[in-house]
Amino acid sequence: MQLSAEPIIYGLIFVGVLVLVEGIYLVAFGKSISLNSRVNRRLDMLDKGTGREQVLEQLRKEMQQHMKSRSIPLYSLLAEKAQKAAIAFTPRQLIMIMAALAGVAFVGLSIGTETEVPVRIAISIGIGVGAVYFWVNKKAKKRMSMFEEQLPDAVELMVRSLRVGHPFVSSIQIVAKETEDPIATEFGIIADEAAYGRDVGEALKEMAERLDHQDLRFLSVAVTIQQQSGGNLAEVLAGLAAVIRARFRLFRRVKAITAEAQWSGKFLSAFPLICLAVALVNDPNYYDGVKDHPWFIPATFVVGIMLTANLFVMRSLTNIKV
Repeated sequence: MQLSAEPIIYGLIFVGVLVLVEGIYLVAFGKSISLNSRVNRRLDMLDKGTGREQVLEQLRKEMQQHMKSRSIPLYSLLAEKAQKAAIAFTPRQLIMIMAALAGVAFVGLSIGTETEVPVRIAISIGIGVGAVYFWVNKKAKKRMSMFEEQLPDAVELMVRSLRVGHPFVSSIQIVAKETEDPIATEFGIIADEAAYGRDVGEALKEMAERLDHQDLRFLSVAVTIQQQSGGNLAEVLAGLAAVIRARFRLFRRVKAITAEAQWSGKFLSAFPLICLAVALVNDPNYYDGVKDHPWFIPATFVVGIMLTANLFVMRSLTNIKV
């Protein structure tokens, strides 16, 4: 049994495709759209001379376009994550990118491997679709993690603004100017919508539903109740900020407690594969005596299924609802 370099080639092509899609994204929309940038994208667009109404229209279109395209076959699997990540690519552009990346992967596989054409086509489609899904999912997780971390500070900033006499809409505008993305652009959209006459509570509620964020729902409910019945909004938001910060600390503590179990599950699933690779490197003919046995291939499938099931079981055991 000889070792094949094809799995390594598959992995390199997948990584290259990921780098390519990120490069296309940055070239198409500029560095300010990256969460690694300290630039507030909304203010960056305004500084370039774009009108406030045009900026609002473009950002609203980017943040709503994916959920409106859930009826596209298979795109529904990607729509929710693309919505949370605020991907500026349109659904049609994302599908075109998947097709283009599948073509690039097919060329790479044709050059680097001798796999049959139907298999190459299937693997290329899997790489193209999988790379875009992995990229969008990673961006969604990173954006929502940053948003959750910024939210208590943003609410406390609104509290300080209210206590010195600013109206609530002005406090939202201060958050949009003084904080960083992603929360700056999100609150900037609400401030612009309020300036054009939309109810602030309704705008907050829509943002909470779009991002599927429980703490934002608390914020929208608090603002709506205060608008209808009155009261000291600064005190309400101060209490809400304390609750959000306590929930955030609790989430981090639970994540730290379950981290060992999560990595144990990953290690237990990867350890047999590592042992297999080490055995084949030391002795490429290790399985020559049994590879022709009729039960060899079914046994490998059973092992693969059990290793995959182990990941899901360990994930369910460590997925503690708070």
